[in-house]
Amino acid sequence: MAQDFSSLRSVVPDRLRSALKWYRVSAYVTGILLLLLTIEMVAKYGFGSELEMGGQQGFVAMVPDGTVAAFNVSSAILIAHGWFYVVYLFTSFRIWSILRWPLWRFLWLASGGLFPFLSFVIEHYATAYIRSLLAEIRGEE
Repeated sequence: MAQDFSSLRSVVPDRLRSALKWYRVSAYVTGILLLLLTIEMVAKYGFGSELEMGGQQGFVAMVPDGTVAAFNVSSAILIAHGWFYVVYLFTSFRIWSILRWPLWRFLWLASGGLFPFLSFVIEHYATAYIRSLLAEIRGEE
């Protein structure tokens, strides 16, 4: 990788490793929740059903939209994905700010939580790239 790493001299490898670890965890959690959200949206808007837990129809049941009488798993998935996407944005911002990347790199990282499966793809490429940067930084020390 023939790049100028002079701007990375101030990067503390331990901070970057820690940020990468948190980014990877948040990317996987956000990706899984986004897949669940996609399935939930298809069930709700395609079939008119919501997922209920602990209701009269059993431990977990699909009930008609708007008739949930117990714990609404569909709403829980929506809320959880929203909050974990905020965590994902924070971890993306942390990596972006540590590496002092251009804005488009932050937008690239942040887009991972918007489309199903994209967080897994972006996480893979970002992790490979950041690990190569860490190897280059270690080589310069």
